Amino acid sequence: MTPHAPDSTASAAAPQPTPPSAIPTLKDAFRQPKAVWAIAFAATVSFMGIGLVDPILPAISTQLDATPSQAMLLFTSYLFITAIAMFFTSWFASRVGVKRTLLIGLALVVVFAALAATAGSVNEIIGLRAGWGLGNALFISIALAAIVGATSGPSGGAIILYETALGIGMALGPLVGGLLGSVSWRAPFAGTAVLMAVGFLAIVLLLRREPLPAPVSPLASLRALSHPALRTLALTAIFYNFAFFVLLAYSPFPLEAAAAARGTEFGAMGIGGVFFGWGLGLAITSVFVAPVLTRRLGLIPTLVTTLSLLTVLMLALTFFHSSMAGIVTLIIIGGLLLGVMNTALTETVMEATDLPRGVASSAYSGVRFLGGAIAPAVAGPLAEATNSGAPYLMASLALVVAIAMLVIGRRHLRAVGQHQAAPLDAAEEAEAITVGDEV
Repeated sequence: MTPHAPDSTASAAAPQPTPPSAIPTLKDAFRQPKAVWAIAFAATVSFMGIGLVDPILPAISTQLDATPSQAMLLFTSYLFITAIAMFFTSWFASRVGVKRTLLIGLALVVVFAALAATAGSVNEIIGLRAGWGLGNALFISIALAAIVGATSGPSGGAIILYETALGIGMALGPLVGGLLGSVSWRAPFAGTAVLMAVGFLAIVLLLRREPLPAPVSPLASLRALSHPALRTLALTAIFYNFAFFVLLAYSPFPLEAAAAARGTEFGAMGIGGVFFGWGLGLAITSVFVAPVLTRRLGLIPTLVTTLSLLTVLMLALTFFHSSMAGIVTLIIIGGLLLGVMNTALTETVMEATDLPRGVASSAYSGVRFLGGAIAPAVAGPLAEATNSGAPYLMASLALVVAIAMLVIGRRHLRAVGQHQAAPLDAAEEAEAITVGDEV
């Protein structure tokens, strides 16, 4: 994310409520310069990448003679490189500028997604997904700052448009992946490359170059992990994200198996439909529900409650993984809970320290994506060695550890919740949603 000045609101008086005339409306959101629309379009496609691959994992496994464990490594390579890149995105953007960072990220996604569509083996796709992850990290880390900088009026309307693009991308990714995947597993990769190329050209033509952001040290995000509060939340997030990606990357295979047991075939379109429901629930709760809950209950109670509910949900999946109706229902409910958790946890990161928000976000994201990278690599071999419910049981244990990390380190989180009368402004809240959902 782009660098911000350190939070100096701790000792300031609570801001006055926003005047009604200053509250952005949908009319403000859609009355934007063409450059804002170009970035919003590219952001929609970028967020579609979260669920785009999910529906085609079983097809890739079958048609490329790969095991489910190998197919799930498409997530591992993508997330591992994303994790490493997130530690350095703020520094990179401060050196090359916002527009160039956006374009480099988009260009990498176009190239590696197109090459993935022509790959002849699962190992090739695994390697190409790593390059895709690097591009997506560069683009998403700077997209919010770019869309705010490109608006000609108050930033609130542009942020609403950005959040709308985020939600649409999260929901449509699995559906588009299922639709294209029903033609060929190669089609979602090719479709992403084409759409991102359109976004690239639009930004080249419509977005003007901005002055370089304030310089950031390349080691700033790594040094930030020495902060006790940030370290506590990063440890919580790494175990939480393990569970998140067990649900996302592993579940297509139990879905296919449950359908086969009933004498039917779920297929890419069926899996895409299920994860469309998952993505729609995640988008709705992350954008609309999480901010309400965190302001009414507080950030830490919201985190503990949601983690506890997710633990129960993963235990239920352990027992109902062979029931098609059961697993479909639980996946969609999981999306609702994950949306709350993503936004609440990232908002807690932003409030818990006096570090520049961009640096804190990058450090936190880098650590949590490592948990996501580990999950697919562990879930497949565990299922093969035991049974198909075992990865969900391990995910529930990981969530218990996440709760423990949060409780043990709570003494470092005293700053959280002390400024409930001064919630994050629109740009900071959008950043919390973005960093929470980016993959």
